[in-house]
Amino acid sequence: MMMVVMASVAWAEGPGGGGSTSSSLLSLVPFVLIFVIFYFLLILPQQKRQKQQKAMLDDLKKGDKVITASGIWGTITNLGKETVTLQIADNTKVKIQKEHIAKIRAEDDDKE
Repeated sequence: MMMVVMASVAWAEGPGGGGSTSSSLLSLVPFVLIFVIFYFLLILPQQKRQKQQKAMLDDLKKGDKVITASGIWGTITNLGKETVTLQIADNTKVKIQKEHIAKIRAEDDDKE
């Protein structure tokens, strides 16, 4: 019985008994392709968005009309190193972290 199992294993390997190097490299090709697809569809666009967000935060100045990540609309009245003071109503100001500014409002966004 043992001879039959060994003979079938030897026959499955084929003549020469090797070839595992090329088959193992060939089995890695799908994983490499998946990584490349993930890189171009997920990682690269995310890095581009992060660079744009950082550039927008670096360009903030007093008087800019912004929208926060939580949806609060306001005007910047004071800029700190890590914080921003927003005026959200006539006598209402809030201090938030700079990273929570989502975007600068366009002039036509004021129309409701």
